[in-house]
Amino acid sequence: MKPPLRKHPDLGVVEWFRPGEHDRVTRCLDHLSDLGVGRLRTHVSWADYHTPEGRGWYDWLLPRLGEAVDLLPCLHYTPPSLSETGRSSGPPRNLRDFADFLDEVTDRYGEHFDTVELWNEPNNLLDWDWRVDPDWLKFCEMIGAAAHWAQEKGFAVVLGGPCPNDTNWLNLMGERGVLGVVDVLGVHGFPGTWDSEHATWPGWSRTLQELKQTARAHNPGLDFWITESGYSTWRNDPFEQVGNFLDLLRTEVGRTYWYALEDLPADMAVQEGVHFDKRHYHFGLYTATGQPKLLARLLSEGGVENVEKVARHPVPKPALVGRTPVLVTGGAGFIGANLADRLARDGKDVLVYDSLARPGVDANLDWLKQRHPAKISVAIADIRDDGALADAAADAEAVFHFAAQVAVTSSLLDPVEDFEVNLQGTLRLLETLRRRGTPPPLVFASTNKVYGDLGDIVLEETGGAYRPADPDLRAHGIGENWPLDFHTPYGCSKGAADQYVLDYVRSFGIPAAVLRMSCIYGPRQRGTEDQGWVAHFARQALTQSPISIFGDGHQVRDVLHVDDAVAAYLAAWRRMSAIRGRAFNLGGGPDNAVSLLQIIGEIERICGYDLDLEFLPWRAGDQRYFVADIRRAMGSLGLGRPKGWREGLPDLIRWMSCESATVLPSPRNAADTDMEIAR
Repeated sequence: MKPPLRKHPDLGVVEWFRPGEHDRVTRCLDHLSDLGVGRLRTHVSWADYHTPEGRGWYDWLLPRLGEAVDLLPCLHYTPPSLSETGRSSGPPRNLRDFADFLDEVTDRYGEHFDTVELWNEPNNLLDWDWRVDPDWLKFCEMIGAAAHWAQEKGFAVVLGGPCPNDTNWLNLMGERGVLGVVDVLGVHGFPGTWDSEHATWPGWSRTLQELKQTARAHNPGLDFWITESGYSTWRNDPFEQVGNFLDLLRTEVGRTYWYALEDLPADMAVQEGVHFDKRHYHFGLYTATGQPKLLARLLSEGGVENVEKVARHPVPKPALVGRTPVLVTGGAGFIGANLADRLARDGKDVLVYDSLARPGVDANLDWLKQRHPAKISVAIADIRDDGALADAAADAEAVFHFAAQVAVTSSLLDPVEDFEVNLQGTLRLLETLRRRGTPPPLVFASTNKVYGDLGDIVLEETGGAYRPADPDLRAHGIGENWPLDFHTPYGCSKGAADQYVLDYVRSFGIPAAVLRMSCIYGPRQRGTEDQGWVAHFARQALTQSPISIFGDGHQVRDVLHVDDAVAAYLAAWRRMSAIRGRAFNLGGGPDNAVSLLQIIGEIERICGYDLDLEFLPWRAGDQRYFVADIRRAMGSLGLGRPKGWREGLPDLIRWMSCESATVLPSPRNAADTDMEIAR
């Protein structure tokens, strides 16, 4: 069954597939289903078709795609053995061979599509003379013959246009009769990536107006589609991709196809060679490993309407003109949003800087804007976007740095992305602050993973929880003097960033401190199986879904309520002159040391029913035990006793149940708690 065309029925996506990419085809079809997009444009390479494995590949690919989506095949690339130049970019020696190829493709696979695009242009320089260039005259004959035959066989024909668009080229197509035997002109354009950066992009409206005026003089019934347009996020500016996408949808054409579904793999050669131009590699809605970028996430969560809603936020520049806001990077995330809320309640102007990469955080942003419309300003941008970051930090009174890739598992899948966000992003921020004459205070959110997996600690299992055999460790937990030991790419990137922050205090005098957090939980946490486990367990419980336990469930953490974490960050700012250059462990301490199974047991008691647990192997980098020694933080920051975990856990479940309108039964042993579950 083909997925329904949702939200925008005229929207399609472009993706090329190389022979043998069976798994990627399946993954990309899953992407299209998630996006609610039912149209796909893909190439059928004449050159690949002539290889030994080519016909078998297309025998599998085109039926597979055709049964799942509305398919637009694009025919191009001459087999080198048939090319007059010996390259796939050259025309065939016998120009009618292209029509024969089209005939074979439509005979063999025509039941899976009703329209075909012809795009086999010569790749010569831009300063040609259209009327006398022999390659373009050959192109006219080759495409014209193939288009005529396709129409004779009952297929609609799209003429793929070159980029940049040129009315002289289009007029040549008309004079040579090509426009008379096609049904659609496929327009290409890449504003913000190729075209506008060369001062050649007049805008979609003007471009289409000129093309229509020229083309319809030769074929008044010609339709117009944009069969290839996109925006490369090579500068780490995914919000710009959102804006370009919406501009494309506002154009008056029959269909639009967004290029592309996934980024190119780093080792893949483009026409000019491997990494000749970085822009080629970042056009995807998803990364090369299949992770959604901002635009893909917004589309999958709510279609074009959701994209438009988020796009109403300002461009990545502070809106608090003439003020000195507190900058919170990652400010739409769990801790960042709670901190921003507290700062705004205290009368501070707050600039929330967030890429919105994590699912659900745009809801946190909406919540902040609704509560504090005059105090919260927004910059939707990546921490790796130097220009946006410099603008955001230019007048900041103080900086709280939470923006990060936050999951160990994700770092193992894409160590480079983890490195770029966590370490390079932090270094970019430090350099931005260093360039200011008087740098503002910086409080950096680090992690207990800087201490490694703590596998050398001798543990005992008592009462369903691991505890250190050493009585001092059992009484106080892991202190700041514990040796640093970075494990997993996440541990390395966050640990190195932690050390860079401390060294910039020593080397450049930036007033900064580091908080090495244990497990924080509470309202506005949108945890997953990979990160934010307390919230993940609670959400699974509310939906009565199974919970996966990696290990035996006896591993122990000292959980800390987010209100206490916010208090610690504010205290670090207030006391910066006394604590600059120091790192503090921040957690619930020994009084809040609890195992995974103990947390689950309390959630079961609150919810009133048992949960389905699945036990899986231990994951790389998982600590069997971590409890922070919080004596230094409590003394130096003047913190009060942390909220007990049994007292704080209902806050999280209450917030989740209200947000999802979940009605829960009375807690078991209800006399033991005064919590009122939302009903």
